[in-house]
Amino acid sequence: MKLAEALAERSDCQVRIEDLKKRLARSARVQEGEQPAEDSASLLLESEKLFARLLELISAINRTNSRTAFDKETTLSDAIADRDVTGKRRDFLAAIAEAASTRQDRYSKSEVKFVATVSVSETQKQVDQLAKHYRELDTAIQELNWKTELV
Repeated sequence: MKLAEALAERSDCQVRIEDLKKRLARSARVQEGEQPAEDSASLLLESEKLFARLLELISAINRTNSRTAFDKETTLSDAIADRDVTGKRRDFLAAIAEAASTRQDRYSKSEVKFVATVSVSETQKQVDQLAKHYRELDTAIQELNWKTELV
């Protein structure tokens, strides 16, 4: 099984577990004398099987990521961490640039005037550089996911 396939199955397990949780919540309590829409015991059993499979997948994915070389100096785990932090930095700086560039209309000279305390253009340049780095990393990670066998 390729790493990308395991990642897709992990995602599917997580979605199915959330669905089971909702179904169980609807069937967990009923009015006395009524029957639940679904059998809670069988839903719980199904959820335990999914959690067991999810554990297998996450463990195998983590082992694979930590053992797979991304480049000469880093592993796939390192590249994923770099991508995730780059995305968070990009979002952080984009929010700062947006806040600094928000325009306040003044209708009279007595109204308060606001000025930006950060360079919107410089911040936006950083956002653009981070977005490019994120895209490049993500593309390389996805490519490696389809080439790498799951450990």
